[in-house]
Amino acid sequence: MSEYTDQAPNGATIGIVEKQFFTFAAPPNGMALESGATLGPVTIAYETCGTLNADKTNAVLVLHALSGDSHMAGFYKPENGKASNAKPGWWDIMVGPGKGIDTNKYFVICSNILGSCMGSTGPAAIDPETGKEYAINFPMITIADMVKAQKELMDHLGIKKILSVIGGSVGGMQVLEWCVRYPDMVVSAVPLATTCRHSALAIAFNEVARQSIMADPNWNNGDYYGKRKPDMGLAIARMIGHITYLSDESMRLKFGRKLQNKSALSFEFGAEFQVESYLQYQGNKFIERFDANCFLYITKAADYFDLAREYGNDSLVKAFSLCKAKFLVVSYSSDWLYPTYQSKEMVTAMKKNGLDVSFCEIDAQWGHDAFLLPDLRLDNLITGFLRSAAHDALTI
Repeated sequence: MSEYTDQAPNGATIGIVEKQFFTFAAPPNGMALESGATLGPVTIAYETCGTLNADKTNAVLVLHALSGDSHMAGFYKPENGKASNAKPGWWDIMVGPGKGIDTNKYFVICSNILGSCMGSTGPAAIDPETGKEYAINFPMITIADMVKAQKELMDHLGIKKILSVIGGSVGGMQVLEWCVRYPDMVVSAVPLATTCRHSALAIAFNEVARQSIMADPNWNNGDYYGKRKPDMGLAIARMIGHITYLSDESMRLKFGRKLQNKSALSFEFGAEFQVESYLQYQGNKFIERFDANCFLYITKAADYFDLAREYGNDSLVKAFSLCKAKFLVVSYSSDWLYPTYQSKEMVTAMKKNGLDVSFCEIDAQWGHDAFLLPDLRLDNLITGFLRSAAHDALTI
């Protein structure tokens, strides 16, 4: 559930990209949700790069994390002719010509998840029945619901086989859900820095973050649109989350106990330490682009996710017995939000089913955020894995 960096792209970029929209499930044929509720119409924002080949076998689906969006790579057309408005996609370091996910070879798709506020239908979208934002009248959603919406998009694009589904954190949960829910569609999969179900620790952090939003008087039981927003609560929620994306080592190296533009303590309740100032900056930046209700819904969906319970009667081995994909599972040594032992659990369950699975723990000091940072090791791993998956697909 990581904060995407503003890292400038390395090497070639795909250039200008455009956000597209796909709408389906118009009433009375709404989308059935796992909760038993029905939602419709549903709009999914998505972006593509590369070229889909004639037999539509080179599609790679990239799945984003909690606060991400469909803008995985390239740049939007500058607004008002100002180049400063152009910002690279959140995984521009990985997606593009000659990169790990090579757009000279693959047709790459990334859609904004159901429940978000980045173009897809979510709590901040307009409810056609009332003409107002859904707010907390939006039905509860799950990772499975997000994947069902993505499946509708794939059908719309005419893609019957996905060469690879790739994603980290909450995106990795979607990868795993794809593999068990639509096994005949997925040729290969790369779950990065993720888990089959949240630990009590992860749920606890999410709950504290949600409570910080709901305790903000401006939240007003979710009815704040057109009024003062619960910015303080959302900023604190982001600060809490951001702590989990880093590691003790990365924070020590980046901040230590350095003071912020001061030579001595002021003995006041201000942001004196650099780490305090950093967290406040992250919180304030987050409220400019994200919606508080969407944060509540998506974190709850992540907490609900439990692959073993949903598909295996609390057995991961049984859950993965449904899969047919070839896997590359990657964890990071300093990720304490989704530690390596959780990746090893899924690898063990995969192997007990005779699945083709490779596993790599990357030694990195940057914590959970590491999969979003430039890393030649991950680039090479994904490059080789996709080449192998494409070769295997041709021989099937």
